[in-house]
Amino acid sequence: MENSFIPQAIDIVGKAIEADNEGEYEKALGLYRDALGRFTMGLKYEKNEARKKLVLERVEGYMKRAEELRDYVAKQNELEKNGGGGSATAKKGDPEEDNNTEKTKLRGALASAIVSTKPNIKWEDVIGLENAKDSLKETVILPTRFPQLFTGKRKPFKGILLFGPPGTGKSYLAKAVATEADSTFFSVSSADLISKWQGESEKMVRNLFEMARESEEGRAIIFIDEVDSLCGSRSEGESDSMRRVKTEFLVQMDGVGNTGGQLLVLGATNIPWELDAAIRRRFEKRVYIPLPDAESRSAMVKLNLGDTPNELTEADFDRTGEITEGSSGADIKILVQEALMQPLRRCQKAKQFVIDKDGWYIPSEKYPSCSSCPPKLSSDKKGTDYTCKRCGAVRMSLWDIPPEKLQAPMVLYDDFKTVMKSSVSSVSPDELKRFEEWTKLFGQDGA
Repeated sequence: MENSFIPQAIDIVGKAIEADNEGEYEKALGLYRDALGRFTMGLKYEKNEARKKLVLERVEGYMKRAEELRDYVAKQNELEKNGGGGSATAKKGDPEEDNNTEKTKLRGALASAIVSTKPNIKWEDVIGLENAKDSLKETVILPTRFPQLFTGKRKPFKGILLFGPPGTGKSYLAKAVATEADSTFFSVSSADLISKWQGESEKMVRNLFEMARESEEGRAIIFIDEVDSLCGSRSEGESDSMRRVKTEFLVQMDGVGNTGGQLLVLGATNIPWELDAAIRRRFEKRVYIPLPDAESRSAMVKLNLGDTPNELTEADFDRTGEITEGSSGADIKILVQEALMQPLRRCQKAKQFVIDKDGWYIPSEKYPSCSSCPPKLSSDKKGTDYTCKRCGAVRMSLWDIPPEKLQAPMVLYDDFKTVMKSSVSSVSPDELKRFEEWTKLFGQDGA
């Protein structure tokens, strides 16, 4: 297929430059954006490396001009909105005022990262992971509550990395920190910090750290989920923009300890070996969040089951912990959801229901062992009573029951055994081995 995107983009750029020269900046900005989108698509399909390099050099210039026009148009719109007017022919305003406007805009984009409502997750809600909780307490809670303990050379850690298989509770731990810490909590991902506009991503990173440093009494926590996507290993084929973002991140993390306040960078990742070595060094404490042990798994089953009516004994809960070996916290949550559906499936399969003294219909567990139950035939008269004189059950299907009168059966231990016939683990032994090897080299166990 012929790559027509680049010729189209070149044609649109010519119109953008013409509008730019005539002072029609808003129109020019729209054309530049259209052209840049087509250039992006064209580069995706361009196989000629020499042409691709030439196009990339031109695109960089067009992108820079588009950024200038975007800021200028935004400023003019703001002036008009406030009745300030403004020159329609000036291409650039006062540099200091432009910087302030851009800073305000970037901080506005980051405002959603501030966790204003606490998640209401306490330390005791996090099952197991005692070492990880202790590490976070001594870094987040102790310096605030007992500042006299941190004098001289004793200082809290500046960076903590939580790493481990998916679904083991890394983000859940971060929510507990947000609840328990008396600090401003920023929760961001790479999507919040990476911009398609050249130069804007590193400014976002810089403003994030500046906002954290300026928080009340200098106490702040920056939580970066999936930090590997932002700070992965540097490589030859990496774009200049991503290199600048990582460099800015390194600079800002080095500056964390010079603020005079308490600022913690908390990172989480499922693939710690993908982190850049320099970034890894900045996370002074690297805590492995492993799969839960049998006792923790039993507690998780009980927690996820909640107040749902069930007939499980303490011994049954202990057995669920044993049969779920190799499962993460997220796996167990899905397992319990599946087990909770089993009583409903029994309702669908049931051919007999018992009506209790309150008029509730409950699937009869005796079917098909009761041979005395009257059969339901197509030749039967309307209103025929199908109640069994021996077992008391009524031969009927789920769809014959008045909707408001159906009662779900109790959840049984057998429901868990049925679900466990298919694997519920999402982590392979090879992956676990890799985590354990990385922990021996760079981390510590958080269990």
